[in-house]
Amino acid sequence: MFLNKASSGRSFSIPISINLRGARRRQTREILDAALPQDQDWIRGASEGRGGPGARSQVPESSVGEEKAVLLGFFMMAFSVLMFFVVGITTVKPFVNSKWEEHADCVLLQTLVPDEWVDCRGVSEVPCLRARVNLSSTNQEAFLHLDEEPVLLHTECFYIPKCHMERKSVEEEVMKVKISLDQHVGISSWCLSDPSRHPNHVILNRKFTLSKALLALLWPCLMLGGGALLVGLVKLTQCLAHVCAEVSSEAAGERHAQTKVYRLMRRSSLRS
Repeated sequence: MFLNKASSGRSFSIPISINLRGARRRQTREILDAALPQDQDWIRGASEGRGGPGARSQVPESSVGEEKAVLLGFFMMAFSVLMFFVVGITTVKPFVNSKWEEHADCVLLQTLVPDEWVDCRGVSEVPCLRARVNLSSTNQEAFLHLDEEPVLLHTECFYIPKCHMERKSVEEEVMKVKISLDQHVGISSWCLSDPSRHPNHVILNRKFTLSKALLALLWPCLMLGGGALLVGLVKLTQCLAHVCAEVSSEAAGERHAQTKVYRLMRRSSLRS
């Protein structure tokens, strides 16, 4: 009787334990199967982000835009160098060579319009209004000019009308200036002289000044700075993008390693 009871109890306990182990294994398989597709999707997205078709379609567009920006920056810098060259010849060099700094007391003596007309830039001939003054400091006579440009052109004229005007119009214009200037005959005024280089010429105002030279240099400097800033920003963006790509690749590699460990653990659990 006791043997029968023991045998009957063993026959019931063994199937129950087997069923419990099978249920646990099925639950583990279900959990792993539910988690594995998410990991695979993440790995697939990371691989596509590193070298998939989506990345291949985005990289050329960004690289073309960056190349255009870099070319624009270099073009701006090259154009600024050309502007420096032009400004240096037309404004900075005359200012540096200009020595019209000594003030003198000038007394207007007379104005004269010679019968011989002067050549106006090879286009036509125009009358020339001359004005002579007396320097009170040295008691010498000199030709008066509005600025230093006529002196650089080696002319004695105080005023020259425009080249593209009719003969009658230029004569009337020169006579108007002469009448206006004759009202100051015998009156002293301040003028600028350069005794060392141009002893026979004086001017009323300087055309090439420090403020005008700095203003002319402002635009090339802005162009050069803008081009350098544009190139620097593009290079900085490329550097940051490279760093981000390296960080993302390292993170994807760590995630891939974790996935391999997870698969090994899953296989070991299934085998157990």
